[in-house]
Amino acid sequence: MGEMETAPKPGRDVPPKKDKLQTKRKAQDPFPGPAPVPVEVVQKFCRIDKSRKLPRSKAKTRSRLEVAEAEEEETSIKAARSELLLAEEPGFLEGEDGEDTAKICQADIVEAVDIASAAKHFDLNLRQFGPYRLNYSRTGRHLAFGGRRGHVAALDWVTKKLMCEINVMEAVRDIRFLHSEALLAVAQNRWLHIYDNQGIELHCIRRCDRVTRLEFLPFHFLLATASETGFLTYLDVSVGKIVAALNARAGRLDVMSQNPYNAVIHLGHSNGTVSLWSPAMKEPLAKILCHRGGVRAVAVDSTGTYMATSGLDHQLKIFDLRGTYQPLSTRTLPHGAGHLAFSQRGLLVAGMGDVVNIWAGQGKGSPPSLEQPYLTHRLSGPVHGLQFCPFEDVLGVGHSGGVTSMLVPGAGEPNFDGLESNPYRSRKQRQEWEVKALLEKVPAELICLDPRALAEVDVISLEQGKKERIERLGYDPQGYDPEAKAPFQPKPKQKGRSSTASLVKRKRKVMDEEHRDKVRQSLQQQQQQQQQKEAKAKSTGARPSALDRFVR
Repeated sequence: MGEMETAPKPGRDVPPKKDKLQTKRKAQDPFPGPAPVPVEVVQKFCRIDKSRKLPRSKAKTRSRLEVAEAEEEETSIKAARSELLLAEEPGFLEGEDGEDTAKICQADIVEAVDIASAAKHFDLNLRQFGPYRLNYSRTGRHLAFGGRRGHVAALDWVTKKLMCEINVMEAVRDIRFLHSEALLAVAQNRWLHIYDNQGIELHCIRRCDRVTRLEFLPFHFLLATASETGFLTYLDVSVGKIVAALNARAGRLDVMSQNPYNAVIHLGHSNGTVSLWSPAMKEPLAKILCHRGGVRAVAVDSTGTYMATSGLDHQLKIFDLRGTYQPLSTRTLPHGAGHLAFSQRGLLVAGMGDVVNIWAGQGKGSPPSLEQPYLTHRLSGPVHGLQFCPFEDVLGVGHSGGVTSMLVPGAGEPNFDGLESNPYRSRKQRQEWEVKALLEKVPAELICLDPRALAEVDVISLEQGKKERIERLGYDPQGYDPEAKAPFQPKPKQKGRSSTASLVKRKRKVMDEEHRDKVRQSLQQQQQQQQQKEAKAKSTGARPSALDRFVR
């Protein structure tokens, strides 16, 4: 029988031919390397100013600075890439052609949105114990409010689950959540009281008496209180001690706000000024003359760039806090604004009697435009407290008739940091976050107007300490420098290489290198001065003259 050709059995791999293998190996990625990231997006997350040159220092220190810069650049690129994964976008409200959004009422907004968003609009009718002050927790999940006639309550406003409800049988002037929703500070008629989320009184702080306003600084664990006696008191809630008690010397203090960017407290006074305070200084950091009458309300946006004030002269002003402290825009209101608040996205709300007006700008980091209101709403009683809910398009309003939750599209930040402010965290996650926050607590002494100055060297204090050290040692300040570089001493070598001539030669070589460095530095300074002179000459724009050749 002749030989028969056997076909390959099904299921077995047949080796491909050599030419196909070669073509596959030659195939390359059409888009090699990582995907490009826009430079504008990367700069938004970058924290290092690359326009400033690195200081002239030792090679080891310089290499460390370069490594830190490289790590910062890599981190900013990763943050820019991860921004694509953010699913939520900020909301907005747009009217039809020529339609004024201020005429759109809350009923129309509730009817247009989905069921989950519509449930965020509600009214609590509590006329018996009003007017009310309110406060949202940092996660935006819990709401606490207190009435003038002693009613205090805290609830999960999303699920409408009541956490606690008590009557302190005393007037409540202000209320604040502390670092978490488990602790609550209530400024009662006489003293400051601390409650837990079950309504049980934990502490009564008698050193803080006749408190009118409260502010909590979350990164410093400080509770700031303003009182009728004119004192601004800082209480460290982590250890239970008073850090500072400052006398403002301006009478009764009932207008207070904090700058979220640098934790500086802003106080409004009856003479029309706003003073900026830090617990590290006994005098105000700055004073701004804002109004011709007394200041009624103060608010600072989340970026710490703009401050809104309203006074008895019925004017609403927006100030620039970046060193100029000049008003950017002014608007005269019919009745004047008694309460102000900024949202996370830069919206400004003002309470005028029983009317709430909201103004919008170009987005986060831009001042609100006071020309045309974005939304308007009329309440059942005069406004007594305002606050935007974090990470939600919701505005909470406390008034004489109770508490109202309004829908304000575009007010809240759409995406939250799950490691910092997680609305859905469990009890175990909250406890772990508290431990981490306590370990990373910022000292109260570091509160200043410009937090970036903390990363720079205080040359004046350094020179002063150097002089004091020289005087303590008893040397002549003109002829002795304790931090001067020690003269070079060559190390001894073997095999006859440590002769006197070789030691002198090595010393001279090092001295010549140091001299070259000094000459190089002086030449660079001369070049920089020459460039500055040429730039000034070009900026003046004067016509060239024949006598310019004689100018040196």
